[in-house]
Amino acid sequence: MLVFKKLDMVVLVVVMLSIAVSPSLSQEQRPEFLYNGFKGEAAKFRFDQGVANITDNGLLRLTNNLNGTYQIGHAFYTRPFQFKSTTIQQNSSTSSSKGNTSSSGGNVFSFSTTFVFSIIPEIEGVSGQGIAFVIAPKGELPGARPSTYLGLFNSTNNGKSTNHVLAVELDTIYNTDFDDINGEHVGIDVNDLKSAISKRSEYTDDNGRIHKISLISGEPIQVWIDYDGVGKKLNVTLAPIYVLRKPKTPLISFGHDLSNVIKDSMYVGFSSSTSFILTSHYIMGWSFKVNNGTAEPLNLNQLPQPPRKKSSKSKLFGVELPIIIPVILLTFIIGILVVVRKIRNEKFEDLVEDWELGYGRQRFSYKDLYIATKGFKEKELLGIGGFGRVYKGELPTSKTEIAVKRVAHNSQQGEREFIAEIISIGHLRHRNLVQLLGYCRRNRELLLVYEFMPNGSLDKLIFRHSNSTSTLPVLSWNQRFQIIKGVACGLVYLHEEWEQVVIHRDIKASNVLLDGEMNARLGDFGLARLYNRGTNPQTTNVVGTLGYIAPEMTKTGRSTTSSDVYSFGAFLLEVACGRRPIEMHKSETEEGEVLVDWVLYCWRSGRILQTSDPNLMNEYVNEEMELVLKIGLLCSRNNPKARPSMRQVMQYLDGDVPLPETELWGLDYDDPSMSSSWGERPSHAIEMVSLTTSSRSTSVAESLLSGPR
Repeated sequence: MLVFKKLDMVVLVVVMLSIAVSPSLSQEQRPEFLYNGFKGEAAKFRFDQGVANITDNGLLRLTNNLNGTYQIGHAFYTRPFQFKSTTIQQNSSTSSSKGNTSSSGGNVFSFSTTFVFSIIPEIEGVSGQGIAFVIAPKGELPGARPSTYLGLFNSTNNGKSTNHVLAVELDTIYNTDFDDINGEHVGIDVNDLKSAISKRSEYTDDNGRIHKISLISGEPIQVWIDYDGVGKKLNVTLAPIYVLRKPKTPLISFGHDLSNVIKDSMYVGFSSSTSFILTSHYIMGWSFKVNNGTAEPLNLNQLPQPPRKKSSKSKLFGVELPIIIPVILLTFIIGILVVVRKIRNEKFEDLVEDWELGYGRQRFSYKDLYIATKGFKEKELLGIGGFGRVYKGELPTSKTEIAVKRVAHNSQQGEREFIAEIISIGHLRHRNLVQLLGYCRRNRELLLVYEFMPNGSLDKLIFRHSNSTSTLPVLSWNQRFQIIKGVACGLVYLHEEWEQVVIHRDIKASNVLLDGEMNARLGDFGLARLYNRGTNPQTTNVVGTLGYIAPEMTKTGRSTTSSDVYSFGAFLLEVACGRRPIEMHKSETEEGEVLVDWVLYCWRSGRILQTSDPNLMNEYVNEEMELVLKIGLLCSRNNPKARPSMRQVMQYLDGDVPLPETELWGLDYDDPSMSSSWGERPSHAIEMVSLTTSSRSTSVAESLLSGPR
């Protein structure tokens, strides 16, 4: 008996001590709270971002109509709550040895909350944004954005499972980006603003009748959120405050295990945001409880009242807003349509000048070319040249594939080059020239329309070895030889067979295009010059590409058919050798390596075939390769009178006339002891000169531009 009395005394002492200690612990650790208004409770909340605060009369105000548009309001309870059990139970040692360890650490406790809110837009009936009850890992939502993001997420983290955010949104905006069902709705958001489930804002009374609830009416609305940790079900219920009690039927019943969303320790709070509509969001009272039954009911009579909503008869200039707003909106929409139509007409307006009336070439509308190239999208870009960009297109009516050259706006010579190309190539007809289909002019837009060349420019196939990942095919020698003959044939037509002499002035691999059958088409006549037969070419600016410019051009500034022959010689060597006419060193102090010097030196050394493109793997006809290399050397002579004509070049290529090899010995070259990495120090023909010498006469295009406009 004495033993039992002593035990009773020990128990009594323990109970008394626990009672004495428990008040302080429960105050600090109790899993619940109840606020019938928030007056004097500011210290219990964290306002991490935005304009949230507590008003003088005890309202938790998330946003207001005083601080402008696009606000964010966050308010979290100051300390976290334990949402999961951390108890780990193990079986007997025998079971444990078999690995049978059970844990309740992954289970989320049941929790319950209820609160009363009010959303008051600046203009009655016009939606602002909504409110969300939030459970988050921190007492903040870093990087959250306003407007449609409700202050919860942003464009980069929305939808990521690493958010660990559960929210019940009371949304007032219809947003198709997040698959909203309508303007005013309630949704459960699991790490994502695309609600896992959502319903229209409404409640069901005891008689089973459904009543719609306007979330932006300004009237107080009560929300109940309950999660059953055993049944894994989340229920959301709401009703106007005058209903007085919680409806029996929840608005949303969402069966979902939250163990992967909610961590052991989480914060609870609210988030809200606005857009361009001024809106105030208020929480009037809030009760919360976790792992201990249902949240304590709010005393509705003790809740502070939100500001009175604006009168429905608000007036502007003496007219009621419900009347004037639709009128203003209609006027605004009509004004926008007028401006858009004007801009659209100006966008597609074409320019026609007097000189074009007698031109006779097909003129395309800017609108058709804009549609054909899909608005000149980057994905339709074929290439970029010195005077603009070239886009692939398809004419909307005929479905013809075209290439549209859009001359750069910032090119001072752009309009002159444009007109020169129209005048020259517009009337030319030859199987080895790119066909100009038509043109278009619009303000400062200069556009030329060509037939589309599906195999692109020659340089992309010749110099493919510069890109180790290239999937382009290696051009065979037979293809290269036919391309060379095709370009030569086209130049014979330009120099001798057309009604005027046409000097191309920019012959190089990048200006040679290949059609579907790999036939060569010489294009880009932007630098071309025309003159009548029997007359002398005029002096003009030194233009072209370094490495292809004849040496006499730097002294006389006069383009001739012989200067075109020089460029063709450089073209022959780059096609046969697979190298640029001049390859510059990386260092600014080093000289460039000149291809013609290297080929000449190898020919003098009896090993000219060693200069052939290594990509050919020695699979070529030796006689043809040697012929092309030697013609390239002949065309590259310093003295323009010593170069062959394009007619003679065609005869050499066709084998109709033997190549005068003795003339090769007249070419200049340096002492091989002064060698570069190619075998000789560059010295031949091409000088590094400025291409900005002043013009001493005008071209056809320039004279046309100087006339009446």
